[in-house]
Amino acid sequence: MDTTTRRYDLDWLRVIAILAVYFHHLGMPFNGDDFHIMNSESSKLLDDIMVYFEQFRLPLLFLISGTGTVLAFSKRTWKQFSKERTGRLLIPLIFGILFIVPPQTYFQYINEYSSYWQLYKSGRFETNHLWFIENLFIISLLVIPLIIFLKSQKSQGFKTWFERISSHKMGLLLGGLPLIILTIILKRYYPTDSSSLTNLSETFFYTYFFITGILFASSQLFWENLKKYRRFHLIVFTISTVLFYGYYFVPNGSIEPYLSTSVRWDIWYGLCCLLGWCFVLTLLGYVQVYLNKPSLWLKRMNEAIYPFYILHQTVLVIFGYYIIQLNVNIPLKMILLFISSFLVIVLLYRLFIYPFKVTRVLFGMKKKNEKRKNITAIRTKKLV
Repeated sequence: MDTTTRRYDLDWLRVIAILAVYFHHLGMPFNGDDFHIMNSESSKLLDDIMVYFEQFRLPLLFLISGTGTVLAFSKRTWKQFSKERTGRLLIPLIFGILFIVPPQTYFQYINEYSSYWQLYKSGRFETNHLWFIENLFIISLLVIPLIIFLKSQKSQGFKTWFERISSHKMGLLLGGLPLIILTIILKRYYPTDSSSLTNLSETFFYTYFFITGILFASSQLFWENLKKYRRFHLIVFTISTVLFYGYYFVPNGSIEPYLSTSVRWDIWYGLCCLLGWCFVLTLLGYVQVYLNKPSLWLKRMNEAIYPFYILHQTVLVIFGYYIIQLNVNIPLKMILLFISSFLVIVLLYRLFIYPFKVTRVLFGMKKKNEKRKNITAIRTKKLV
């Protein structure tokens, strides 16, 4: 794999995707779903908005992680790559499970513990939001044969075929068809939204986007076609949005006599996949036009965003526990939670993570003396 072009747009997408996860978790105590802490009142409007963004915030993050995995494999053997993934993913995961996540569990079940340390005595350790890092670590190791294949000359025929398909107007859109069909089938056997790797419907869904990121990173032509057909993808994305919300708001009583429960769920999962796939294609086309520009802020944010992700939910839960008890309306509570949590996360990063070698390792950051270009840029890779 040779580096061809610095891709600032993908750097921006990585930052945007993780910030989207942060804002999603910011709204969770107030949308009526089952979160670690819940406000006494909930907002149906907020829930209606969040269910829409749920369809593509994580698919986008997994796709960008796929392109980043190709970068990590560049100029490394598979053994070196495995070591690098261990340092960047497994170490922060273990550290997070032991020290970052426990406060979430404590505040969620605060009435069950006489003290915080009793939580450790009980051995109640969970992954919570760090399930993403866990899944990413396992998937990254499992796709090593695929990356080696794409790196070899043996893959030339496959890549040529894939490039030919993507060059047609409908080509990239049809790439979502296997995602829709297989997700619907797997959901019949694994219907839950559990993030466990054993929940094959969810694991397949996110892995599909991850592998898509790897494939997109294997040829510049894919990016050119994404840019070329961005307006067409936007039209289809708009249509998928109308279909999504149209089905979301249709009264159950009006379709129950005609469709069984399983068929109604099949339609829902199909629309969710269609919306997520169309959004990703559209966004990847437009960011090349508007966000492929260097920025000093981008360099700083791209380095900080991983520790930000590791910290964000714990800080939200701690501050949220006290804020939801205030006698004020939901919008004001969300504003207070945003200001307090964001400032604390930034301060923790600047004061305790960024300056020190040990904490940088624990939070998956690279050494300060590594070349700046390796810290701040995600690049398009060509597999040769």
